[in-house]
Amino acid sequence: MVSMIVRIGLLPFFKVHVKGRENLPAKGSYILLPKHQRWEDIPMTAMVTPRPLYYIAKIELFKFRWLAWLMTSMGGIPLDRENPMRSRSSLKAALSVLEKGHPLVIYPEGTYFENCMGPGREGMVRFVLSRSGHIFLPVGIQYQRNGLRTNVDIRIGKPVTSRPTRNAQPFLDQMMTEIARLSNLG
Repeated sequence: MVSMIVRIGLLPFFKVHVKGRENLPAKGSYILLPKHQRWEDIPMTAMVTPRPLYYIAKIELFKFRWLAWLMTSMGGIPLDRENPMRSRSSLKAALSVLEKGHPLVIYPEGTYFENCMGPGREGMVRFVLSRSGHIFLPVGIQYQRNGLRTNVDIRIGKPVTSRPTRNAQPFLDQMMTEIARLSNLG
């Protein structure tokens, strides 16, 4: 319900185009790896699938009661990037989401990088990769102002099935290259 309210609130300001929906698995867990440019990426990512999504989000978004309620209602899982040991329950929650067959969203840049690619942060991707194989989908997001509205092009890449590994960097580099291509960022 919160997701629907957010969508209705944003639709007058954004015109969303999604390409590649056919790449999303109809059932079972998968991990979306979207480009992160603005706070609107979270509700924009929710518009790509009718299935509820769960998000890894920085713990700072959970500091205020009303924002914590909103983030939790939208599937937010807080992650303390400064002190990962405090995030053990969040890491378990992320694994539980996948084990139950739900989609999980990880923004691999970890923060906003508007109109350019930021470096991929290995932590969460490495954590998921170290477990059994998962399906990852790179997602490009591009915003273009068009008068009073903003066009949003969301492109979902082909699914990539991972194998368990502790060396996430080559996989992350591959995903970051594809996210840049899908976002039209060279």
